[in-house]
Amino acid sequence: MGLSGEAIRQGLDHIAAITPAMGDAIRRVGYPEPRIRPTGYRTMLRTIVVQQVSVSAAASVWGRLEALLGEDLPPHDLLAADFDALRACGLSRQKQGYARSLCELVVSGQLDLDALPEDDEAAIAELVKIKGIGRWSAEIYLLFAEGRPDIWPAGDLAVQVGLGRLLGLASRPDEKETRALAECWRPHRGAAAIFTWHCYNNPAL
Repeated sequence: MGLSGEAIRQGLDHIAAITPAMGDAIRRVGYPEPRIRPTGYRTMLRTIVVQQVSVSAAASVWGRLEALLGEDLPPHDLLAADFDALRACGLSRQKQGYARSLCELVVSGQLDLDALPEDDEAAIAELVKIKGIGRWSAEIYLLFAEGRPDIWPAGDLAVQVGLGRLLGLASRPDEKETRALAECWRPHRGAAAIFTWHCYNNPAL
């Protein structure tokens, strides 16, 4: 379960007390809506499917996969599906490799998405064992699906741009600077991340 609206508001209010510029921005654009995804295997599989394709294309691929394998898309069944059947659904060779990596880890018990480590970095390390899942994808899962309050995807371009606009910086901060600027916001950096996306290209700022 992702961060609730109340958790986001409380986190941002805490940050605004430390960083007045954030409070000014909240007054101008308001609090962001929650971004919530289900936990578990299907969300991770969908993360793989949507990579580098449009929303409509991803929805089409997902629909064909459900038609082939059933709504639950059982990992055993995906592993048993042949290459051509999955390609007909729209999965490239590369994405089939990623999807099979996820399924193999789940089926073998090497990855338990219902029992990831409580430590955020340890949880990220578990998720990036999946081929095709990098740090950013792991962070997005932990923030939007598990609702972990201190996830800060400092490598995200929109987070960097949004943070620069919020703080009135002369240029977009790089990943290292983005990480450093948010250190004082622990343990509420997840709310800050959601707010930077809310503010990205917002004409009110």
